[in-house]
Amino acid sequence: MEVEAVDEGILGKILISEGTQGVPVNAPIAILVEEGEAVPETAAVPQKDAPPPSKTDAATPAETAPKVATPSVQKSPVTSPAASAAHKVFASPLAKRIAKEKGLDLTQIKGTGPNGRIVRRDVENASAKPLSASSSATASAIAAAGGSTSVPHSTMRKVIARRLSEAKSTIPHFYVSVDIELDALMALRAQLNATSPEEGPDSFKLSVNDMLVKAAAVALKRIPTVNASFTEDAMILHDDVDISIAVSIPDGLITPIVRQADKKSLKQISQETKDLVKRARAGKLKPEEFQGGTFSISNMGMYGVKDFSAIINPPQAAILAIAAGRKQPVVKGSELAIATVMTVTLSVDHRVVDGSVAAEWLSAFRSVVESPLTLVI
Repeated sequence: MEVEAVDEGILGKILISEGTQGVPVNAPIAILVEEGEAVPETAAVPQKDAPPPSKTDAATPAETAPKVATPSVQKSPVTSPAASAAHKVFASPLAKRIAKEKGLDLTQIKGTGPNGRIVRRDVENASAKPLSASSSATASAIAAAGGSTSVPHSTMRKVIARRLSEAKSTIPHFYVSVDIELDALMALRAQLNATSPEEGPDSFKLSVNDMLVKAAAVALKRIPTVNASFTEDAMILHDDVDISIAVSIPDGLITPIVRQADKKSLKQISQETKDLVKRARAGKLKPEEFQGGTFSISNMGMYGVKDFSAIINPPQAAILAIAAGRKQPVVKGSELAIATVMTVTLSVDHRVVDGSVAAEWLSAFRSVVESPLTLVI
């Protein structure tokens, strides 16, 4: 299994050789250093199944504690060059960057990495101690109740938790919903599928979602302000319409991308989407196939969901939540009729898109879906 490093730096020393079996979870496997930084002399290969320390060892922490951990509790002024040189704080580049962003003093943080090195989790824990204490108390209370199982978070779940927490806490979301009739689109879908060869490379089977992806792409071309991203210095308007499609997989969620969806036919979108979803669930997507995107779609209609709202996938400016189509009475002219109606909700970043623009985009999307010949012209 290949695992991408989350920290930046230079591989200073390998602690666990390739092919080693039975390496404990969370055991250090290598030392990362910054350019020009020496590898700590105390760096050593962690021992497998090492016996617990004896009482004598516990009574003499000075002999067992990593030497590099000592500077982390020194209270020398950070403005003193001499003190900084004499008491260098060992921290990963990522930990230093996060500490700088959060305004934390690394000398006041105890490292839990190899040889006392400060790593990302140390900085994150230091900036969220009240939450950690509360979470710990809650976890203890749950465990005390009995009948529970603790399931460690997978790497993907940790990434999802971090990204969605950041998105929800930093992006000013607002939501706009509209009901859309699906009967014309479903009739066109049936007609197009009837023209497909039964077998061979030219065969296809359009789904409603394939047609909604295309409809979203057309609407994004009509209202390009929604096909955008926010940065601190400017709003980025994207020329290409790259639509991320939320796909549920055993470990969580992934968003493969249909690139330039506005320029592709329904057949191309259908075939490409099926291939992306298949490889996503098999864990065979390339990074460039799920990283990026300018707009997202989350469809839970297959679960019979009436309506829902989704969290924006940064740095995108919007995500469309699609619910199930339901038969319900509608008024057409002066007559009462039965139509298949779905509710869609657009979650929008208010830093990029104003309410009127979001409403215009939904109006354009509804127009395309209810008059679907636009999708094949």
